[in-house]
Order: sequence, then C-alpha cells, then structure tokens
Amino acid sequence: MRIHVVLRYVSLALLLNAFFMFLSAGLSLIFHDGAFLPLFYSGLVSALIGVFSLIFVPSTDHITNKEGLSIVVLSWLAACLFGVMPYILWGGPFDFTNAWFESVSGYTTTGSTILIDIEVLPRSLLFWRASTHWIGGIGIIIFVLSILPFIGIAEIVLFKTEVSAVVQQNFHVRARRAIQILAGVYLGLTALETLALLFCGMSLFDAVTHSFATIATGGFSTRNASIAHYHSAPIEMVVMVFMLLSGINFVLLFAAISGKVKNLFGATVVRYYVFSLLLGVLLVTFNLALSQDKTFVDALRLASFNILSVGTSTGFATTDTSVWPAFSQLILIFFALQCACSGSTSGGIKVDRIVVVLKAFINQIRLVMHPNAIIPIRVDGKPVKEETALKNVLYVMVYLIIVFFTSLLLAALGVDLLSAFSGVVAAMGNVGPGLSSVGSVGNFAHIPVLGKWILTAVMLLGRLEIYALFIFITPAQWKGTIAY
Repeated sequence: MRIHVVLRYVSLALLLNAFFMFLSAGLSLIFHDGAFLPLFYSGLVSALIGVFSLIFVPSTDHITNKEGLSIVVLSWLAACLFGVMPYILWGGPFDFTNAWFESVSGYTTTGSTILIDIEVLPRSLLFWRASTHWIGGIGIIIFVLSILPFIGIAEIVLFKTEVSAVVQQNFHVRARRAIQILAGVYLGLTALETLALLFCGMSLFDAVTHSFATIATGGFSTRNASIAHYHSAPIEMVVMVFMLLSGINFVLLFAAISGKVKNLFGATVVRYYVFSLLLGVLLVTFNLALSQDKTFVDALRLASFNILSVGTSTGFATTDTSVWPAFSQLILIFFALQCACSGSTSGGIKVDRIVVVLKAFINQIRLVMHPNAIIPIRVDGKPVKEETALKNVLYVMVYLIIVFFTSLLLAALGVDLLSAFSGVVAAMGNVGPGLSSVGSVGNFAHIPVLGKWILTAVMLLGRLEIYALFIFITPAQWKGTIAY
C-alpha cells in the first residue's frame, strides 16, 4: 500500500474541514462572539497540512482496494481529530476527551453531547458544531462513491449488504453522476428545509443549523431544549417531514423528483420504513394517552416527533422520553436499533437489512414446511442470493453483539444499566440521546473518561458499518505498506 497516495486523498478531508472552519470564523467576525481566533487558527492548520499533501504528493488515477479502504477510514479519523481543535482552543468544558467526543459525535451525525449548557457557546462555534453534522452526512457518501470506480471490491467492504436494486445500480454508474445525484438531493433538502423553517418563524441562523442537523440526521441543536425550545407545531411538522425524507434512499428520492414516483412508493423497503414508523407512532400514542393522562392530540404530537426523530437516527427531542412508560421506551430502543434506509444519511442496522432478514426468516419457515421446495428470497420481485441474505443476518448478529459487550463495559465503569445500554444503542446507531441520565434532556458529561472513548469508538463503528474499521486495524491491511 502506498501511504503517500492515501495521504493525498485524506488531505481533501482536511481542506473540507478548513473551509467550514474559515466560514465559521467569518461568522464570528459578524457576530463579535469572541471565537474568531480558535476557528481561524484551526482552519489555518487544517488548510496548511491539507495543501502540503496536495502539493508534494503526485496524483494518481489508480487506487488499490487496501488504499481505498484506508483513505475512507483515515479521512473520517483525520476529520474528527482536526475537528477537535476549535473546541480545545475555545476552552470551557472542552478538555481533549470532551472535544473528541463532541467532534466524533458531530461527524458521525450521532448528536450526543457532553455540553450541559449549549447556549453559552458562541454562535460561530455552534455553527461549526452543526457543520460537522453536514460534512459527515454528505461526506461519507460523496467521498466513497467518488472512489468506488477505482477500488472495486472495496464496494463490498463499505456497503457490503445493501440489497436495494436501485442502490446497487447506483454503485455502477459513473462516480460523477452519483455525486451529482446525491449532492443535488442533499443540497436541495437542506435549502428547502431552511426556507420552510424561516417561514415558520425561526431565525436564519437557527434555520440553517437545524437544517444541517436534520438532513444529516444528526440532531445537534443550538438550544438546550432542542426543538421543544420553540413550542411551535409548524416547526415540528417541518422538521418531521424532512427527517422522514432524509431517512429514505437518496437515489429513490431523486427518481421520484425525476417523475419515477413508482420507484419510491413501490419499493418494499420504503413501504416497510413508513409502515413501521406509523405503527410505532400509533402504539406510543395510545400508550402515552392511557398511562400519562394526556389528550390523544398531545400524545400523538409527542409520539410522532420523537419516534420519527429516533427512527431516522436524527435525535431531536420535544419532551423527556426517559419518563415515558417502559412500553414506549422499548419501542424507542427498537427504532434506535433499526433506524432508516440505506442510501440515506441515517445510521443503525438499516431498514433494508431488516427487510431481508424478515424475508429470510419467513422463507425458512416455508422450507421447513416444504423441505423439497425451491423457494428463493425475493425483494421487489427480484431474487436475493442466499449469500447476501446470510451477510445481512451476520451483520445484524455482529451489530447486536457489539452493543451487548460495549454496554457491559460501560456498566463495569459504574454507568447504570439503562444509561449504559441505551447510550450504546444510540451511539452505535448514530441516534444521539438514549434514556435515563443520557436521555433527551440529559447529556454524556457524567460518563467516565474511558466510557466516552468507548462510545466514540462505537459511533465510528456504526458510521463506518463495522467491517471497514475492523479490516483497517488488522495487520494484513498494512502488510507491505511503503512510503513511496
């Protein structure tokens, strides 16, 4: 593996960081909020190191499988590491561990925070914080797809068990076309939500930062009470619509915009995604109405927003879900594990995998009843290979095993059971808030230092789809590495 080729591409992630740091520094001059120097110095360091690699490392059109995987993983790690600088230079509650936690949570679009009082941060630093969501939400999709035509098998490593036919076709189109589709949808959704929130009465600053967080399904808010701060049903409706859209495969959204609406509503994955959310909302609504003496309308409003928020891995909140009945909390846990569709900015196991696993289970029952029959697994009328179904089942098993053992580690550090388990589920699914002390009105400030590092590792595992990070750290990945 040619380390200089890897570094050249990783430098692009640093330059992207630098651009948003300088943009945030410019806002600091406008707001006069005192965060200019931390943001400017951070941007300068990121830009100098990024430009250095581009100038002194020759370009190449050929990238091997190992190099492609290393580029993607190192780009995430480098972005998170350099994203720490604005927080540390500003100070306040940010020692290195807290700054690393906030940075990783931002880039992976998790949305968990160590901040007890978000509103004391300068607005320019809050903009930078929101920008890490937006970079992370679009960055991994655009960056990986731009490399795919050169790295072949790395497609399996990074997107191993995607089963949607439309998604698979997207992997075979030219990189430039794929980038245009995904970037167009991403930018379009961000712009539309910003305008809609402005119309509902949000300030321009809040509208932009909350749109960044929504479309990236991240959840960082500029307010301590998240969306509940605004006490506005129209704002909640707008955010819900765009959370729902952001959880759908972007290629299907593009097809619908292009007039192929059947591709969207005819997809089994999308139908399951919408139906499962609707069912979850109804169950929680009745549970809240019956157990907490709420009117049906109030219960429906709370259930709709918070189920959609967790079910798309966004992580905004309008109430303290930690005081919900156990029945409703378990439904939240389910959606925090499942989340939305592949090909979107959502985290979690993904709806696509759940659909294949369910179909594989039903198919197995049929085979037990009719052992001599040949019954293929089908999604949208197209057969799914047994190998693909097995990969989905294995991924779900590995995912749940990681959740269990990391929850065990947090519990060993003294974190209470519900906080440990729900915190890990939220970190692995890039959801944000958990339950109990790390719930929607809580934070992760009290988690032990080692626990925060464990959670950030889990965030990266979830965002990089497990295998990529594990392969990256194996000795075989680095065997034969050369400098030039």
